Amino acid sequence: MKFRMNNQDLLEGLNTVTRALSARPAKQILEGVLIVADDNRVNLTCSDGSLSIEYTSSADVQESGQIVLPGRLFSELIRKMPGGDVELTCQNNRSASIRCQKARSNLATMNAAEYPEIMMLKSPTPVKIPQKKLKDMISHVSFAIATDESRQILTGCLLEVSRNEARLVALDGFRLAMQKLFQPFDLPEGQEMMKAILPGKVINELSRILPEDDAFCTLLFDQGRMQCTFGNIRMSSVLLAGEYIDYRRIIPTAFRTHARADRGTVSDAIDRASLMAREGKNNLIKMSFRSGSLRITSNAEMGDVEEEMEADLQGDDIDIAFNSKYIVDVIRNVEGDELYMNFNSNVSPCVVMPPSGEEYIYLILPVRVFQ
Repeated sequence: MKFRMNNQDLLEGLNTVTRALSARPAKQILEGVLIVADDNRVNLTCSDGSLSIEYTSSADVQESGQIVLPGRLFSELIRKMPGGDVELTCQNNRSASIRCQKARSNLATMNAAEYPEIMMLKSPTPVKIPQKKLKDMISHVSFAIATDESRQILTGCLLEVSRNEARLVALDGFRLAMQKLFQPFDLPEGQEMMKAILPGKVINELSRILPEDDAFCTLLFDQGRMQCTFGNIRMSSVLLAGEYIDYRRIIPTAFRTHARADRGTVSDAIDRASLMAREGKNNLIKMSFRSGSLRITSNAEMGDVEEEMEADLQGDDIDIAFNSKYIVDVIRNVEGDELYMNFNSNVSPCVVMPPSGEEYIYLILPVRVFQ
């Protein structure tokens, strides 16, 4: 095998695919990056056995072939190479020569025949979502994906697609985050809803490498797997098996109290209050809503914080407390100038939603401190 390609193109590809490498691979071959050169194109692939990422780029291929090189070492080596074109040559299937200007290195290869085959999915009705919108949706729900493996189903993110709407839902037992995208979708005849539970690692890596443009990201689902294609990148992964929690039963449909306030003002006050809350034993922020005002307080042995601001209140006064991390995460992900919070009691969930429309819903469980 012999090919020449631009150093930056090769490095971009390696930076992308090595995100799929595991820190503790099940097989030695999965420490490597599979390189396939053919027809003036080079394809790079890394996998941890369940998540695989492929990157394809044009190259001057003088001799077709495939090899496996140590993924992280090869990536760091290319990163430190001088600018220009990289020439990679492998003649004996035991070592590869990498040249760039006057720099030259040799790397031991692994047997490409041992690399696991990546299953290709085909579907007559793929789900197509603009890349930027999908990236935004993921970024606004990923904080609520559970990290506790004791409830593995919650370590994933639920994707629901109907004929006019797509939803991403994440919940960890303390908060829920949901983003909606309204656009037409093609579904197989007779199917009104498509559901898939994407592993948290997959959804986070997808968000990191998705470009921020309006080109489409194409999603395919079949046989418990997902395949996602955008630009010259293809990602595939095993889906989480099982039934996701029925989140619709968790979200209240009616409220006794509605509060509206300036989002930036509340966010800044909570950021300051959370500094003190983190010094306390219970990491709590208390919010007291009265007609026309909102008071935010936090206490610790080292001091306390109290801030008051204007707020529009409809319904009963309420005093409620939250873990500061949970309320901070939610408010940071709310867009727009206004924060709209809905309550039934100080021990029932607070629901944050837009003043108008249905683009997002956030739910936060309070901490019981008031009698």
